[in-house]
Amino acid sequence: MKLRSTQSLSLLTLSGVLLLSACSSNNNNDEAAGNSASEAPSTSSASASADSGAMDTTPITFSFFGADASPNWNNMQDEIGKVITEKTGVTINAEYDIASGGGENKIALMAASGQYPDIIFAKGELGKLVDAGAIIDLTDLIDKYAPNLKKLIGENTNRLKYSLDDQSIYSIPTNGGVDQQYFDATGGFEVQLRVLEELGYPEIKTVQDFENVLKEYVAKHPTTDGQPTIPLLLNADDWKSMITVTNPAFIATGAPDDGEYYVDPTTYEAKLHYKRPEEREYFKWLNHMYNEGLLDKDTFVQKDDQYQAKIASGRVLGLISQEWEYGNAENALKAAGKHEYTYGHFPVTLNDQYQDHELVSAGIDFSGISITTANKDPIRTIKFLDWLASDEGQVLLNWGIEGVHYNVENGKRVIPADVLDKKVNDNSNFMKTTGIGLYTTFSMHYGDGVQDSTGNYYTTNFPDQIIASYSDAEKAALKGYNATTWKDLWPTDLPVKEWGALYNMQAPTDGDYQVIYQKTQDIIRKSIPKAILAKPEEFDKTYDQFLADLDKAGAEKMESIYTGLVKNRVKLFTGKDIQ
Repeated sequence: MKLRSTQSLSLLTLSGVLLLSACSSNNNNDEAAGNSASEAPSTSSASASADSGAMDTTPITFSFFGADASPNWNNMQDEIGKVITEKTGVTINAEYDIASGGGENKIALMAASGQYPDIIFAKGELGKLVDAGAIIDLTDLIDKYAPNLKKLIGENTNRLKYSLDDQSIYSIPTNGGVDQQYFDATGGFEVQLRVLEELGYPEIKTVQDFENVLKEYVAKHPTTDGQPTIPLLLNADDWKSMITVTNPAFIATGAPDDGEYYVDPTTYEAKLHYKRPEEREYFKWLNHMYNEGLLDKDTFVQKDDQYQAKIASGRVLGLISQEWEYGNAENALKAAGKHEYTYGHFPVTLNDQYQDHELVSAGIDFSGISITTANKDPIRTIKFLDWLASDEGQVLLNWGIEGVHYNVENGKRVIPADVLDKKVNDNSNFMKTTGIGLYTTFSMHYGDGVQDSTGNYYTTNFPDQIIASYSDAEKAALKGYNATTWKDLWPTDLPVKEWGALYNMQAPTDGDYQVIYQKTQDIIRKSIPKAILAKPEEFDKTYDQFLADLDKAGAEKMESIYTGLVKNRVKLFTGKDIQ
């Protein structure tokens, strides 16, 4: 059975879509195909450094494709990129997906043509490349040449293995931080700060609370700057529908993010999460919001740029999303000094029976960077990735250059006020010119809350720095809720998921699974909007038909296959004997 990653989007980790850079010039030719972790190519740089720990700084260019977005990528002409090249000799010739937001079409073309970049961030499409024989096993490379990566991996080697049947390491997890602690929350249900202030910082814990706040404020302020005020706005344009329309259904009903599935924590049985009765009630609430005129009438016909423009206009009171998803529009508000039009975050649930599991840890289980068979110097490549994972590399990637982007005062790294102002209020330009935050995709790294040997945090996301980045309006709102960061409103001490992040798990690429999966996805994309837009008295009939259509398409067979994969994953990760 050939495997590929589950085609679903993480609520917390997925980035937006954008940017086109130079294409890869490397092909998967016969010479490159022979390269592997145990058989290094006989290039001068490889042979010169294979037996030593020294970094070869001879100029070299690696081609790269990223399935995620990097809208601020500046071809390594930013300040951090120049230092990386100076320290390592490496230049990245990058291309990012601008079509699908997940690399599906581009990577399918690569697999069919046999033409690959040197390194790739394949995200959910890694399985296609593994099946095509395009990805090398990194196990020996990491063991021989990557001490910093080994330190980060620690005792979690099993979590890097591809599957129970194929225990090769095909990617280094980079789309998340090791030992991540959440000091802030950037998802959930969002309400404008001006709304919170005027209404006296009302309790917002359930969808009814959320609805009441929007309804009360729009009644008082039907227009904003001469335009109709929009109580609630969702983004249903292509894949973003998962982020703002469908994924919130499981978050609001107490389930963690497992992509398109819900997994029973006791039996490990998997089913499409839409089948849960409580999620049906969530979608019924959205149907109610639409029929009450509180959900924007253009939700299912507008494009992403129209959605972003509405937020940037300041007239949208509420969102159900992730900060990265609407961040560019919010940054426009910040740049205009309209901080009261930006958003606070709340862990809203269907009712008080549920607890938001959005911030539950999946452990070390992220999509990551891979080396392809087209790469003529995998040893040089792994050493480069290892340098980025070093303390020096991580501080550079997260903090920038000492004396330019941060200073050390009394042994502590401190961001000067003028730099912090640019970072907070003009983040896109800040990233494009400095490069801070652009390179973590390229190697494994520590998460927020982890300190280095000097007692400083590896990242700039820690309580003092987070609080310093808040606007006065945001600080006032948090004070109104007796909180220091939005994370204070979220549940704590949730157990780490035994099966990790299922949106990274490989699902079959052959047989019936992918055919059924695509059929069910087509049904979901059509049926959820239909149910939300139905007349209230027609909702149940519409939803019943939706569930029947899923099973008619073969959902139960697909769920059975997926359940087996989940159980195997738990075995691999935990060593449990799962029947």
